[in-house]
Amino acid sequence: MGRILAIDYGTKRTGLAVTDPMRMIATALETVETTVLMNYLKRYFEKEPVDEVVIGLPRRLDNTESETAPAVRKFIDTFRMVFKEKPIYTIDERFTSSLAQQAMIQGGMKKKDRQVKGNIDKISATLILQDYLQMKSL
Repeated sequence: MGRILAIDYGTKRTGLAVTDPMRMIATALETVETTVLMNYLKRYFEKEPVDEVVIGLPRRLDNTESETAPAVRKFIDTFRMVFKEKPIYTIDERFTSSLAQQAMIQGGMKKKDRQVKGNIDKISATLILQDYLQMKSL
């Protein structure tokens, strides 16, 4: 059984999270500069079996897509062209950044480390993946 990979796509940086091989635990993987994301994913998929990909789709409180959603949709189109065999699912990623900040505070992360934007990105990806796993188990 392959892993599930979550992507918190950003125009500058992209947070990644992945499950264990049994698909039970979501773990932060990496924050990658978006300009090298596709190359990173190609290398990762060569090393690790990944059966599903979950991508956070940013929405507003009124459930409309946010201003960054078109960039995410463009990435999804590119991803589908490059990785035709990988099923993609999207999930509402509202509030993941603020929840990631709260998780870092509750986890005792130092203020200096909380200010590193890459930490927020990969924790946000982990939250996206946890939400997806919970939805699948219902």
